[in-house]
Amino acid sequence: MRRFFLTAAAMLALAPITARADDLVAKGQYLAKAADCVACHTAPGGQPFAGGRKFELPMGVLYSPNITPDPKTGIGGYDDDDWVRVLHDGVARDGTHLYPAMPYAAYAKMTRDDALAIKAYLMSLAPVVATAPANEMKFPYSQRWLMVGWNLFNKSGKVLEPDASKPADWNRGAYLVEALGHCGECHTPRNFMQGLKESKAFAGADLQGWHAYNLTSDETAGLGDWPEAQLAQYLSSGHADGHGPASGPMAEAIENSLRFLTPDDIHAMVVYLKSLPAQPDGPPAMAAKAAPPSPNVAGAHLFVQACAGCHLPDGSGRQSPWASLAGAHSTGDVSGTNLVQILAHGSQMQTNDGQVFMHSFTGGFTDAELAAIANYTIGQFGGREGQVTPQQIKAARGAEDHKETEPPPKS
Repeated sequence: MRRFFLTAAAMLALAPITARADDLVAKGQYLAKAADCVACHTAPGGQPFAGGRKFELPMGVLYSPNITPDPKTGIGGYDDDDWVRVLHDGVARDGTHLYPAMPYAAYAKMTRDDALAIKAYLMSLAPVVATAPANEMKFPYSQRWLMVGWNLFNKSGKVLEPDASKPADWNRGAYLVEALGHCGECHTPRNFMQGLKESKAFAGADLQGWHAYNLTSDETAGLGDWPEAQLAQYLSSGHADGHGPASGPMAEAIENSLRFLTPDDIHAMVVYLKSLPAQPDGPPAMAAKAAPPSPNVAGAHLFVQACAGCHLPDGSGRQSPWASLAGAHSTGDVSGTNLVQILAHGSQMQTNDGQVFMHSFTGGFTDAELAAIANYTIGQFGGREGQVTPQQIKAARGAEDHKETEPPPKS
């Protein structure tokens, strides 16, 4: 692994660093982490950046391409203009239009200098020969030329310009959130064309079974009541006191990207996020004053049996703060969207303090029991009446797994 030598001040600057080739590669490595390139371009168990990760979408199945410098299966033949065209326009070297699963609509806001710094870093890696499987897109989405029309309506095509009326940390935060980090790609709902619904920017969205929560300044559904220090702690570590741990795709973003950012950049993101206009959409982040939930005796017994050993009965967490449940957004969501995903599939995250994980509970509990655990957790730590159903658990963990976890029939 290359070590990173840039100062915090250098990393804050948007201007390119060209004094030495090593500086440009180091800058590109940092920017590639900020852009979270490795997450999408690495298959489970595969070589970093060699592509092949599978994305199951409503319009079909996509596989990410190889972006190592292999000349035949990767980007080894790309010149600077080719590369910028990919990031800014979503068009490959051979003229093929990319699907917007590649967040080029956000990367279009990236400066050319930063795009080329990322290219310099990727070209410094060892080439990997790897060809991704063929995409399996449904008609008419298999017709890539349709992306020309999609781009007209859903891509601004403009590099993000600093706002002279705003302070430097706000502008840096806007660049990290809107361009490099492409946070809106997950946290903004989609329109009928699967483009971002700009009128609901950062108001939260559902994707691949998870809910990406509201990031706006709304005090109930969003981040309005989060102190800046706690939000910074969450972004940099995947946990914040009183707000629980990250999980699912957010945990992946912290593992691969956010935990590597400098404190100054994390602070800039916080400043920008706290300034986003409030949108009241999505499940409340914290429990509001309401009638206490109905007693859930079965759920309480199951929680003590299966969960309290790590999370403790009061949800404060044993040994690790990442095991705390009190205040977690997922425990305040009465639909239990993310909580169900965690119970069905587990969650893990590499942090700067080591790996934290929660295993799935599909092997020893029925759908009804897991629903009871989920609803007890929502009631106990979210202060609301959980609405998770056994059918929801069954759908989340899949038919094959469901067969293995149902109790045997009575003879």
